This record gives sequence, C-alpha cells and structure tokens, in this order.
Amino acid sequence: MELIKADAQDKLGINVAEANGVADGNLVKEIIQTGLAKENLSKSVHPSPNSDSDDPAGDIKPAQKDQEEDGFCKIEMEEEKQDSATEILGSDDAVERITSTESHVEKEENGDIIAVSPEINGYVQVIQPDIHLPKPEAPPGLSPSPQQNEDVVTRSKSLSNSFTVVDMPSIGKFIKDRSNSLSASISKRLSFFKSDEGDDYNMNHKANSFHSGVTEFSISGLKVTVKLKKDDEEEEQIKGRISFFSRSNCRDCTAARSFFRERGLKFVEINIDVYRQREKELIERTGNSQVPQIFFNEKLFGGLVALNSLRNSGGFEQRLKEMLEKKCSGKAPAPPVYGFDDHDEEESTDELVGKVRVLRQKLPIQDRLMKMKIVKNCFAGNEMIEVLIRHFDCGRKKAVEIGKQLARKHFIHHVFGENDFEDGNHYYRFIEHEPSIPNCYNFRGSTNDSEPKPAVVVGQRLNKIMSAILESYASDDRRLVDYAGIIKSEEFRRYVNLAQDLHRVDLLKLSQDEKLAFFLNLHNAMVIHAVIRVGCPEGAIDRRYFYSDFQYIVGGSPYSLNTIKNGILRSNRRSPYSLVKPFGPGDKRLEVVLPKVNPLIHFGLCNGTRSSPTVRFFTPQGIEAELRCATREFFQSNGIEVDLEKRTVYLTRIIKW
Repeated sequence: MELIKADAQDKLGINVAEANGVADGNLVKEIIQTGLAKENLSKSVHPSPNSDSDDPAGDIKPAQKDQEEDGFCKIEMEEEKQDSATEILGSDDAVERITSTESHVEKEENGDIIAVSPEINGYVQVIQPDIHLPKPEAPPGLSPSPQQNEDVVTRSKSLSNSFTVVDMPSIGKFIKDRSNSLSASISKRLSFFKSDEGDDYNMNHKANSFHSGVTEFSISGLKVTVKLKKDDEEEEQIKGRISFFSRSNCRDCTAARSFFRERGLKFVEINIDVYRQREKELIERTGNSQVPQIFFNEKLFGGLVALNSLRNSGGFEQRLKEMLEKKCSGKAPAPPVYGFDDHDEEESTDELVGKVRVLRQKLPIQDRLMKMKIVKNCFAGNEMIEVLIRHFDCGRKKAVEIGKQLARKHFIHHVFGENDFEDGNHYYRFIEHEPSIPNCYNFRGSTNDSEPKPAVVVGQRLNKIMSAILESYASDDRRLVDYAGIIKSEEFRRYVNLAQDLHRVDLLKLSQDEKLAFFLNLHNAMVIHAVIRVGCPEGAIDRRYFYSDFQYIVGGSPYSLNTIKNGILRSNRRSPYSLVKPFGPGDKRLEVVLPKVNPLIHFGLCNGTRSSPTVRFFTPQGIEAELRCATREFFQSNGIEVDLEKRTVYLTRIIKW
C-alpha cells in the first residue's frame, strides 16, 4: 500500500488522504486506473510530433478500438473518466488531486494551472486552451469563481488551424469592453489636462484676488463673488436718499439728472407726467409745481439754480455729507411703487356699455356663409334690432340709431367694412371677434369699454411716458437703450396699460399736423415695444414679422409698423420690394391717410437699428421745425459722406425712399 501511494504521488502528483489512519487500497487503485486512462486518451487525441502515422487521430490501441466498437467515442470516455474522477475526488476521504508523474504542470504568475503536458518519448507536449473558444458557464444557482469571470475565448486543438469557432456575443462584449476602457482612459487624460489648467487658473486667480480684494469660488456650479468692503468705502457710503421731481422733455431736469450720474450718486426720480398724482405732493412741499425740485432726505435743497451755485462754490460735497449723514426718514418723498395705478381720475363708462353687454349675451353669434366665404362669430343686423326692441322697449327706428352709434364708437363693425349699420340681412360682429384683433399687442382679451378719450390727449400721455422711459433707461444721445431695464420698470407697465385707450379713439377728428405727430410718435413707441416683446429683427423672416405682424388696435382697426409708415405717413404707397399697397380699395383706414407726403418723416422714424435715426417724439405745434432738426442731426452724425478727391457725396439709403 505504501508503494502504491508513493507511486501515485510520484506519477500523478496527487496526495492520497488517510481515512482514520488507514488507506483505502481500492480507492487508490481506481484513481490510478483513472489517471492512466486519461493519459492514454490524451496520447490518442494529441499525437506526438514523432508519430509517422497518417491517421490524424494518432495510434489507436486495441483496448481503445474495442471501446469504439462498443459504440463509445474517445471524447465520451474521457468525459466519463473525468466525471468518475471528480466524484471520487469530491468524496470526504479524498481531498487532494492525483496526476501522472510523467506530466509537467505549468503555472501562471498568479499560480493557476494553465496546462498539463505528459512526456512522450522525451518530448514534452503542452496543452494550452485556445483563445477563440468560449469559457463554460457555471451551473444555475452557483456563483462563478474569480477565474471564471475572466473573459477567455478558446478553440479546440482537435480542430484544424483553418477552422475557427467564433462566439459573436463574446466578441461583441470584448469590443464593448475595449471601447469602454479606451473611452475611460481618454476621459481620464482629458480631465487630467483640465485639472492642470484649472489649477494654474486657480493659482493665478488667487494671486489676483489677493491683490484686488475680491474672492471668487464655486459652490455646486454656482459662481459666487465676495467683495470685502474697505473702511473708507463704509465711511463714504451715503446713508440718506436723494430725490427730485421732474417732467418729461425738461432741459433743467435733464441737466440735474446728468449731474448726479456724473458723480455716481444714486437718486430717485419722480416724474409727475408719469405719476400725475404726485404733482399734488410737489405743490404741498414746495408751494409750486416748477421742476426740478431736489430733496436730500426730507429737506428741500432747491432747483437747478441752487445746485449750480453750490457746485460752483465748491461746497456741494460738504453740504451733501451734512444732509445725508443720517438715514432717510418716513417724511422724505416716497419712491414710486411698482404695480399701483393712480386713482385721482375716475374714468367714465360709456353710456352704450350697458346695451353692448346685453347684446353680447343675447345675440345669436355664430359662423355664417356670405359671398361664398365662411364668416366667423357674426350676427345679422335685423337680429340685433329685434334684441334691442325686446330688451330696451324702443322702436325700430331708435334701435337702428343705436346700432349706428355702436358702429361709430367701434363696438361693432361690418364683416367686410361695406357700411356702418343697416337694418336687414347684413352681417356684423364685435371688434374683439375680428380675426386680427386678438393678435394685437395692446389687446388683453377684451376691448376698452370706457368712454373714448380724444386721440390728441391719449397721444400726448403716451409720448410723455415713453420720453420718461428713454430719459431713465437710455444714453444721453439715445443711441443705447437698456431694454432689460425698461421691461421691469413701472413706467413701461403704465405705458402698456395706457395703450389700451387707443382701441376706440376717433382718428378722424385729428388735424393734419396732429395726425402727423400722432402716427410718428406711435410708430417710434411701437418699435420700442416690439424690440422688448419680439426682439430685434435679424433676417428677412424676422423683419417681416417685426414690421407687419406686430400690431396695435387704433380706432377700431389694426395698425402695424408697415401700415403706419407706408399706409398713413407715405399716403398708401408700396413699401420697397412689395407689389401691393398697404390699404386696398374699400379699406376704412384710407380715411386717415395723409393727403401729402412730407419727405422729412424718414428722419423722424426709428426702426430699432443703429443706422436708423435717433428715437424721438414730436409735438403737433412744432412738428415741422422738429423734423428739420432731426434731419440736420442725422446728416451731421453718419448720414452723409463727402469725398473731395472724387468729388462725390455718399448718402444713406433712406434718401431713396
């Protein structure tokens, strides 16, 4: 038994376990037989180079031939032998493996067995797994060992070199893993360079921050800037408040505003043209309504004369420090508050509003067919007459007169603009039901039902508010405009609300100069509004939308920048690169068209670009002189170039129009 154990240990390289101190001889014999069978089978499958046999399977011994005749192949016997050996080695009595003494065991660096090479005729044959064959997977329910997790693809040695077994899922996984590793390495390298640059930037930035007193750092992607206040800045900080009352288009107010801006002093401007209710407060504090009136906290400093005299004497800084060394009290003029309107004037409601509300509820408003066209949201004239007679107890003649009044005040319109109002099967609709009205930018779901104000009054109020906006949010030369500041201002909110008064104004009552000034100012105000809401036009499509689709309701009809410029101011002439006129035959807006074109209007119209004339607003009384002044300033700035050598004068394209 000892000899058998020693021979098994020397030949097969496997230790035999002792069970209770006594070796099982049958077990050892069976293991040795199994090992020898495996050795013989390995020789038959993998012939040595010295074999001269033409049989690709090598020399087959008689015992192996008998096994083949019994119907079992070599591979199956090898698997059975392996299974039996595994069962034997898996028992409690055997804990070590037995291998042949003639074999050599090669190991990798990690100690794993990679091949067993039996020695045949002095030649050592190494059996290595091919890389193209897939690795067997673990049975379900068992976790694979760390060696099984390695993606190794092998090929059987029994196959010819010209035949390759390819496992597509394994190759795809291999390519995917390689691409992921490549991407990870590239990302890591890029992040390394980025971190190097970031470190250099942070070092330089820290050095600069040390000298500038400003520290910048990032918290979760948010850039925070911390500036340390100096002692002298805290001492020079003004604790009080500078306030002054002003008006739009006032030279003295502009001079006072420029004086404070040049010295970097913060101030609160109260424009009594915008905040008309504050005019009473100005009179109570100063005893008159003259502007500008400057206040340091609650103390009245004076007007522009007092400001210039104190500045010329050199005592302004000392006086300012004395008056503003304390915080502002509640007795000082309060700054304007956003979102609150003046209620000093109660707007009167139109006397026809009650009848209009009844008609909106009782009339059968529906889509109808007229002249082979479908007209939406309309009603017949005789239907409105019947509703008026039934609900207001009036005769038919009186009802027709009420219908004409509603048409003149732009509550209702004929669907095709053929007449004011007639009793019969004519179709009409309310102004808010017209297709183009809801797209107007001064329309907010319903028309203004208040009593219409004169167009001159509405135009003047709009001009004062828009002038106040430009004085506060534009440069002195009106070339640069802070549109982001305008949209957040209280002045602009009031302008938008006041623009609704244009819904039902009567434009036919305007004189020629009043009409010229009204539409010039309306055009320039709409340009500012369009830039805020739509943005500056950049391409051909944007320009079309900017000039044609941005509209206001004025006098019951929609007006765009194009219709105002080419239809009203240029006497209904075609715009450049256009084939049709703004107003077609039968358009009621032809009644508002100016009979004669003033060529200077092109120097008073602003289109929101740098090359256009400076935005300005005009008065009906001095419209001619103001247009001449605008033309002169335009040519003095960049509207004309003279080449003396070529004896040529270059003019802007506006001259073509």
